[in-house]
Amino acid sequence: MRHRAAYFAFDRFPSSKGSAVHIAQMAEELFGCFGGGLLGVLGDPGLPRYQREGDREIARFDAAVPNLIDRAEAYSAWVADHLEPHRETLEVCHVRDPWSALPAVADGRRHRVVYEVNGLPSIEMAHTWPWASRETLSKVRELERYCLARCDAVVVPSRIIGAAVRGLGIPEGRIRLVPNGAEVPEPAARPADAPGRYIVYVGALQPWQGLDVLMRAFARLADLEDLRLVVCASVPERRAKPVRRMAERLGVAGRTEWRFELPHREVAAWLAHAAASVAPLTGCARNLDQGCAPLKVIESMAAGVPVVASDLPAVRELMADGEHGRLVPADRPAELARAVRILLEYPEEAAAMGRRGRARVGEGLTWARSRALLAEVYREIAAPDRRGER
Repeated sequence: MRHRAAYFAFDRFPSSKGSAVHIAQMAEELFGCFGGGLLGVLGDPGLPRYQREGDREIARFDAAVPNLIDRAEAYSAWVADHLEPHRETLEVCHVRDPWSALPAVADGRRHRVVYEVNGLPSIEMAHTWPWASRETLSKVRELERYCLARCDAVVVPSRIIGAAVRGLGIPEGRIRLVPNGAEVPEPAARPADAPGRYIVYVGALQPWQGLDVLMRAFARLADLEDLRLVVCASVPERRAKPVRRMAERLGVAGRTEWRFELPHREVAAWLAHAAASVAPLTGCARNLDQGCAPLKVIESMAAGVPVVASDLPAVRELMADGEHGRLVPADRPAELARAVRILLEYPEEAAAMGRRGRARVGEGLTWARSRALLAEVYREIAAPDRRGER
């Protein structure tokens, strides 16, 4: 097949992580606009290397390369190979990272490139790959600058990330805000194994997510003997060992329940019946200097549950303190515990916050709205008066 559109991401797809939800929505809009397309993503031994569904194809890179940088470079060469057959027909290539972008912005291209920046590896790698040298991070930063400067449009999910992109020298006029979204779900049955009263954490377990802060806060709620913490982790159980050991040391393991890699629809049910959803993001460079766009906050609001979250600029773009939940200083377990306690003591007001959060999503944070904004980006860069510009 020869495609008019392609989407590449150095992420495993599908998966239970928020990135997979985002990829599904963005790729669906791209392929809807251009009559199908090629999706190139990471795979694993449990996923096929190739799938074809009508006018859409999925190719997966699954080479076992232990070193992250070596794996990223091998993936970039793989992207170049998969782009080559479509050079004459391709109109838009949408990428999510510099390793996808590098072959897409190569000299002589006829297609447009949309670079979707959900994070900057030059910042994130300092947290996910702490043994990376300063020289390596500097080279990644230069790669980001190079690719961003050569693309036709940059899509960001938050204003904070947009500011970080501008800091790399990208003109304001090339940056487009396309927020994360959620679908307001239909009422879901309470999970059969749900505790009587619980707060919930949804997402991955990287250090910047603040699970250590949450565990320390939950230890301060030990007098609420009927309260449980449910962690719906988007990663395999083996990755939870450090956090589970911390829960044991803090004496909260017996009151913490774990669910791993649940399907998205099941996570929505756990959210809907929680007393509160907690997003304890840390105040690190990854969340402040780079910015973030926490999908868990939007999906919690969509489920109608009040949110207790760290008071970070990116979170304030999504929710208001006292309106949709409570914002608390980052990295402060005592403040986090206090906010949860107050919500539990005033259930009627907490329920009202949940209803207002649900309305907020329905009025302006749906995936339909986000996809409409993305479609406008595609239309803009494909306009006849823009052809020939680079």
